Amino acid sequence: MQEIVKGANVSLTALSEDAGSVVVSLSWTSATGAGDADVSVLLLDENGKVRTENDFYFYNNPAAADGSVQLLGKTPTENGDEDRIGVDLAAVPQDVVCIVVAASQYGDASFGDLDDLRMTVADRSGEPLVGFSIEDASVETAFIFGELYRRDEEWKFRAVGQGYETGLAGLATDFGITVLEEADEPGALAEAGEAEEPGALAEVGTAGAPEVEVPEVVPAEPAAPSGPASSAEPTAAVPAQTRGRAPRTTKKKTTLPRVAKKSLAENDTWRPARLFPVPTLKSDREREVRATSVLLSVMEQVPEFGRRLTAAFGAPAGRMQTFTEVSLPHGDTPKRPDGVIRVERAGKLWTALVETKTNGNPLKAEQVQAYMDIAARRGYEAVITLSNDVALEGTAMVDIKIDGRRKHKVGLWHLSWAEVAHQAQMLIRHEGVGNPAHAWLLQELLEYLQHENSGCHGFQNMGPAWVPVRNGIEDETLDLGDTRAVEVVESWERLVRQVCLRLGGELGQKALPVQGTRRGSDARARRVAAAERLCAEGRLSAELRIEGTSSVIAVVADLRTGKVRTSVDVPAPEGSYPLVIVKRLLRLLAEAPADLHVQSLVAEGNGPRGTLERLRPEPGDLLPKDGAPLTGFRLTLIKGMGAGRGNTESGFIRSVDDAVDRFHQGVVAHLNAAGARPGPPGGHPRAAPRRAELRLWSGAVGQRDAGRGE
Repeated sequence: MQEIVKGANVSLTALSEDAGSVVVSLSWTSATGAGDADVSVLLLDENGKVRTENDFYFYNNPAAADGSVQLLGKTPTENGDEDRIGVDLAAVPQDVVCIVVAASQYGDASFGDLDDLRMTVADRSGEPLVGFSIEDASVETAFIFGELYRRDEEWKFRAVGQGYETGLAGLATDFGITVLEEADEPGALAEAGEAEEPGALAEVGTAGAPEVEVPEVVPAEPAAPSGPASSAEPTAAVPAQTRGRAPRTTKKKTTLPRVAKKSLAENDTWRPARLFPVPTLKSDREREVRATSVLLSVMEQVPEFGRRLTAAFGAPAGRMQTFTEVSLPHGDTPKRPDGVIRVERAGKLWTALVETKTNGNPLKAEQVQAYMDIAARRGYEAVITLSNDVALEGTAMVDIKIDGRRKHKVGLWHLSWAEVAHQAQMLIRHEGVGNPAHAWLLQELLEYLQHENSGCHGFQNMGPAWVPVRNGIEDETLDLGDTRAVEVVESWERLVRQVCLRLGGELGQKALPVQGTRRGSDARARRVAAAERLCAEGRLSAELRIEGTSSVIAVVADLRTGKVRTSVDVPAPEGSYPLVIVKRLLRLLAEAPADLHVQSLVAEGNGPRGTLERLRPEPGDLLPKDGAPLTGFRLTLIKGMGAGRGNTESGFIRSVDDAVDRFHQGVVAHLNAAGARPGPPGGHPRAAPRRAELRLWSGAVGQRDAGRGE
């Protein structure tokens, strides 16, 4: 692959005889793992402008009707993301002379927050031809990475690396797209409880200012004709910003609707035919064989899904084939791994053995050891284990021995069935896949995994140490330093990670546990410290952060009282009267559960508290008696904790999962919807929903309410 610098160009046909169709890749990494950007493609005529609105391709318009351009979506890499774009140069219309490839950030993010910004161009076979790295990104919120352009019937690539501090709108303006700004900044939130039609303009108010509309992006006026080739067609428009009442996800490519189609069945006892039936599964062996075959076949047929599950294990983006019940020689008795994955890219082969467990069955060290030995001898790159258990940093799923004398190193990786379901849900509900058939296959896979007979339900057992530790806490006989407490803490971490996977799949956003120590610190020491707190206080605690929000959801399981507490702290705005702040908060929580506990926070300590049911008629009860200024509020829901160690209706795992779900749906979702306001004029179309935080209102709204004399 040829590396070029900013401003340089190279002929694609000189680099490959198979450059009539290319794949353009934009990639980046993020130290925090939260960085992201969206790609866009513009087709330009000889005047350097888009011809029509159909020449602008982005996440809501991902493919050209003639097949010349197709946004292939994101694939995760080891430390970031890669966006791929398929370009059939032979199908590009003759009056298109340049194809601009760009990316944009949203909200207050900039490309300086990302590392390893890079663009590569590969030929039809996947062989990389040319690469270009951007090393000077700082405050820019949009970047032109490069462009493909015609020169004497030949296609060339130019490394551009031009940044814009004005976001996607500023970039698009250069190519005939104009943003009409009617106000510099939206004043504040609309009143809580007001519903809006999708795509409608939200009307908001500011103190001492007339009602204004959220800025709408409209097509620019046609440019003045500069010659016979000039077009009077209207130019393309950047999508208008909208604001919704709930977390909004962007439809990319093909997604499935959340509302089921009306059934044609005569009665409710009829069940739709399923591609992967499960009612006849009786034994664990049958479940393992069926689950492995179902998963691997869908991975092969849906490239986006297969790539997503294997990218973190070092697999390339290439043609994938999968096999089950493969016989491999091993001593006197051949071994039969549950599956094999083979990926081919540019003539090179990446291979992995798969060992599957279902229904809570543990992985067997001797089986995995045998597969590691076979993989090392045969030159396989990885062994992938798959079970209901969740992998933890610093904790091995199975104990195996690695022969350091072997030159060929084999990676041992683990997947949870919960993670498989999460990735399927992210694709079919939020990010989209290449075509409707792929979306339907993923939906059938998800139906299979969620069926009670599949045995693929994720982490569902707190382990043998759970009951004795819980009993020891209840009767105060648990000794400090009991090693069983560490086992319970590890199970708790697995449960929290699974809750994050499920919540993230529902929202279409990353949900991650917040670690209380610095990255790189010893995970074992962290768990030992948590076990000591469990022995002393009888509590298990965790914090969850949802991508795009600044607030943290705290989850505390108190084994002494048998209660699960979920809470979030919300800051109070400045510049308004305390009673106005309290009333505003209660209006935002109009649809929250009546048993929600609300506590006022002051600079030193906690203020008064009460349930919503009691506070709604008497909001003044939340005001500190000594007149101390409010700094915020703590919102808490309390739920009874299941006693069993498993995931049955009365189990501990189910009770924690239900508590987090109820708190998010009943409290956090309403605050996010009310707190989400459109981004600044010229910002990214998705800035509002993606960067929504738990903020009650801006200072302007507080001043407006004060003027009303509430």
